[in-house]
Amino acid sequence: MRIVALALCALVLASSAAAAAPPFRVSMTALPTDLRATMTGLSWRPGCPVGLDDLRLVRARHWGFDGKPRTGRLVVHRDVARDVATVLRRLFEARFPIRRMVPVDAYGASDFRSIEADNTSAFNCRPVEGTSRWSEHAYGRAIDLNPIENPYVYANGTSSHRASGPYLDRSRYRPGVAVEGGVVVRAFDAVGWSWGGRWSGSRDYQHFSASSR
Repeated sequence: MRIVALALCALVLASSAAAAAPPFRVSMTALPTDLRATMTGLSWRPGCPVGLDDLRLVRARHWGFDGKPRTGRLVVHRDVARDVATVLRRLFEARFPIRRMVPVDAYGASDFRSIEADNTSAFNCRPVEGTSRWSEHAYGRAIDLNPIENPYVYANGTSSHRASGPYLDRSRYRPGVAVEGGVVVRAFDAVGWSWGGRWSGSRDYQHFSASSR
């Protein structure tokens, strides 16, 4: 009888927690004037492969690593805004934590500084490192998710970011980590996006894109 009572109590508590959870909220809008001004000369400039009118601001509720809901922002191409909203909804429903999610301009459009802050970001008009080819981020069709927990790992097994050291071993799951078969990879798979964690040689575990690049 006591076991049944405890089970019922646990069920009530779980139901109460679920009921108390805030609903997922997302919006997709043209870039506001103040954000356009902030981005110009940093993450965007004349000569970039897409114009500011091609981009959208996605505001979405997500869970933090502290278990509390917060609202983040991603700048993406208008063609993929709905895909991104769908992914963020699935991550919210699964209570997958995201450290922070703000446009990369908060870090002077520095990819390195944004990663050091464990910031999830999308649009940034920059080339692929070490090349003259535009990154998928320059089109607003790629997202780097929890980049400390999901580092770019060179073929020799190292990362450029010291805080990513504990996450170089991908054999066990930890909060915020993208793994094969996990909620993050499945959510992006469902909208047809590719994952850098499947690359051969160097692997980019944070990187999800609407193409195979």
